[in-house]
Amino acid sequence: MQALRAVLRFGAAVVLLTVACGWSLSAAQSQAQNWPQRPVKFIVPLGPGAGVDIGARLLSDRLPARWGKPVVIENRPGGDGMVAIQAFLSANDDHTFLFAPSGNFTVHPYQYDKLPYAAEDLVPIAQVSNTIIAVGAPTSMNVATMADWVARAQAQPGKFNATAVPGFTEFVFDYFVKTAGLDLQKIPYRDTVQAATDLGENRVQIYMSSYAILRPQTDAGRIKLLVVNGRERIPMLPSVPTVFEAGYPALEYEGLVGLFGRRSMSKDLIAKIGADVIEVAKDPAVVNALNATAQVVNLGGPSEFAASIDAQRAQIAKIARAVGTKPKL
Repeated sequence: MQALRAVLRFGAAVVLLTVACGWSLSAAQSQAQNWPQRPVKFIVPLGPGAGVDIGARLLSDRLPARWGKPVVIENRPGGDGMVAIQAFLSANDDHTFLFAPSGNFTVHPYQYDKLPYAAEDLVPIAQVSNTIIAVGAPTSMNVATMADWVARAQAQPGKFNATAVPGFTEFVFDYFVKTAGLDLQKIPYRDTVQAATDLGENRVQIYMSSYAILRPQTDAGRIKLLVVNGRERIPMLPSVPTVFEAGYPALEYEGLVGLFGRRSMSKDLIAKIGADVIEVAKDPAVVNALNATAQVVNLGGPSEFAASIDAQRAQIAKIARAVGTKPKL
């Protein structure tokens, strides 16, 4: 009799577990099917006009047709991306996302002793583009090449002001400064667009940033682009050499941009949102608009995006070892 009771108890437990799993799966699927219930928000860690901001707005213009709800862009620059990350996490809901370059936070372990978030809090949903990064100098400096600029800086240590977009961009630029043996005055900027204005006015003498930020001052003739930071030349900038052609491989950088959600989101919902973002980003109008600001469409789902971020972290670790920097966390 006791054996029979044990068998019955085990059977009941199996039934309850099966029901619970089925309910959980059904709830997750229902969440994905019924989402969104209200307006969606993309938080961007850079100011209006930055390449990432432009990409976010292109998607926000088209996603409402699929989702039936508006998509609002909220710019939260500053704090090496921390301001935007905290705003995203504090929202604590599945209608607020972070649309950002992964380089904004992958270097944080090398910059800070303590972080208000864990890496796993930022869940990759959709890889969208590579933002093309370039290095510019004031046209008034009359330097023709990157080598000319470096020679000028080496001849006048401590005289030139320099800046770079916070995050991975800044980390790569600092690596270049060290390997080139330069002594520069580093100027931090909360507003990356203002940094480009100051570069054009020769208040800053070198700036590593997205081409989207540098472009207005470049088109106005106030900034000279010295290099693009990828491995290949950019079709809309055919005369600007790559960092490899210029002889400064330490400046290599591929800006990886995409959408991040919370880890509490179901896999079904992540897959749905990712698929919608990727489908919208395939629109030729979006592709052409991104290309016009020197952004290359580079689409991928959650697993592809996660793999790309892992590769970026490996590059950061390699740079850190080369310059003797250890993770602070």
